[in-house]
Amino acid sequence: MVSLRTFSVLTVAVFSLAACGSPSDDSSGSATPQFVDPPSTAATESADPPSAAGKASAPPSTSPSPTPSKSPSKTATTVKYAFPVKASNVDYHPTHSKYPATDIFADCGEPAVATTSGVVLEVSLKDEYVKGQPDGPLNGGLSVSILGDDGVRYYGSHLSKVLSGIKAGVRVTAGQQVGKVGHTGNANGVCHLHYGISPACAKTGDWKVRRGVIWPATFLDSWRKGGNKSPVAKVNSWAKANNCKA
Repeated sequence: MVSLRTFSVLTVAVFSLAACGSPSDDSSGSATPQFVDPPSTAATESADPPSAAGKASAPPSTSPSPTPSKSPSKTATTVKYAFPVKASNVDYHPTHSKYPATDIFADCGEPAVATTSGVVLEVSLKDEYVKGQPDGPLNGGLSVSILGDDGVRYYGSHLSKVLSGIKAGVRVTAGQQVGKVGHTGNANGVCHLHYGISPACAKTGDWKVRRGVIWPATFLDSWRKGGNKSPVAKVNSWAKANNCKA
């Protein structure tokens, strides 16, 4: 079965790309998105590392914290990037249906990891998508959204599981596992990680932005080879040109 994935990935991509839509937004089990303004680095706690994933971390700091900037400002020299799926048998397509994003195809259960160090913004722990409903904030099923230290938001959805301790306000590091690849939400039963890159434009209600506004493939190409290509300039350019409206 594994050897057939690479051979058939383009066929699967055509089928799956049209299915990918918007994310689900709820770490409490309801359809209401959860968002916590990222605390400062010193005040933000760390999520459980992969080796201690079964232990829940302490509640996030409630001290006042800055609102996410609409335009990233840091450069690649200050952060490290990691390919968002940690597996040997992975493929993705440079395009996506309807809007700029990428579907990363891998076996269900493979580790989904943080692209870079940063703070978890939103987590969906419940799949409330109903087949046939219009595109909306439930399309992604189980998902995790992270605001990187570079000011860019990284979003992964269709997860089969979000790891214990991964919740809004928790700090993560580049390459740290946050969940497992799955096919929750509007994934047509195909195991993959829907992956979007965007500015963190609003606290809630910006699912059209969060699902992806720039093409990730060139950055994925770099990170997969151990490179450190930064999407900051592209995201800045999009935010300036579109005023955070997708």
